[in-house]
Amino acid sequence: MCTVCTKTTHFPENNLQKPAKTSKQHNVLPIWGNEQTMNLNPLILANIQGSSYFKVHLFKLKTYHEVVDEIYYQVKHLEPWERGSRKTAGQTGMCGGVRGVGAGGIVSTAFCLLYKLYTLRLTRKQVNGLLQHTDSPYIRALGFMYIRYTQPPADLFDWYVDYLDDEEEIDPRAGGGGPTTIGALVRQMLIKLDWFSTLFPRIPVPIQKQIEQKMGEHNRQMSVSKPAAVYRGGSGGGPGGGAGAAGYGSSRMEADRREHDDRDRRDYGDIDRYSKDRPAKRDDRDRDRDRDRDRDRERDKDRRDRDRERERERDRRDKHRDRSRERYRQRSRSRDRRYR
Repeated sequence: MCTVCTKTTHFPENNLQKPAKTSKQHNVLPIWGNEQTMNLNPLILANIQGSSYFKVHLFKLKTYHEVVDEIYYQVKHLEPWERGSRKTAGQTGMCGGVRGVGAGGIVSTAFCLLYKLYTLRLTRKQVNGLLQHTDSPYIRALGFMYIRYTQPPADLFDWYVDYLDDEEEIDPRAGGGGPTTIGALVRQMLIKLDWFSTLFPRIPVPIQKQIEQKMGEHNRQMSVSKPAAVYRGGSGGGPGGGAGAAGYGSSRMEADRREHDDRDRRDYGDIDRYSKDRPAKRDDRDRDRDRDRDRDRERDKDRRDRDRERERERDRRDKHRDRSRERYRQRSRSRDRRYR
């Protein structure tokens, strides 16, 4: 009887203790690859670490939420270099634009903030917070890029699978002109090695084949569950236009590869042709952009109102403190006169 009692009292305690330990370990996000460089291109990393924006301004930001706010206000594209700051026309070999070596430029705020996130050593919960953020698609995009640079290739599909058909719109190009969706962006990160003028960490060929097989299976499941779904990253933007989820097979992947290569050649092979061959704008995308701009303006107005209110409150506190100090000085002077 005593033995049975002992077993029934001890096993529940053990069961209560183990999940807490496992949960804490699960929240720790290990870093894959080179922990000193975050697997970034050496030229880009050197420009980040040498930039005054990173050394002076971002150095003052100490918390995850401060960095997220900075992303919201400052990041407007996802390229590693600011537009027009890196002249690579006519360069060949190791000085060419694809590899990101030889000719530097002004490193973008996006990559400075990406590396700043890395210095904070984000937890799994914080990374998921970036991926699901509702304020700006660029906050989400930096979360996906953080995963692409720091997580094992075998884990990438599990991180990205829930976002393969995400339809939130984003423009990753410096200067604009290349609108796409979060879903299309994530698919590019899974099947493409190059990212504008730099390279993502290499995915081993066997893992790359597994990823493409899983993407094909995902597309088949989407075509069965949502046969009328429209993939907004394709050529159509409304009902009846463009390819559905089922259309994103191996041929679509290859088309995306060619399209991305063409964009890189336009952007970094000849800067003067930057504005040519842009895809035609569609009415629904124009309406979406107008709606996003209106929403951004409202959000900025709300933030400004909150800032003004905080400033007024700070002024009131300062005036109250000054009055209190003045009253204290007057009492001190009168007390001194009384005892002379």
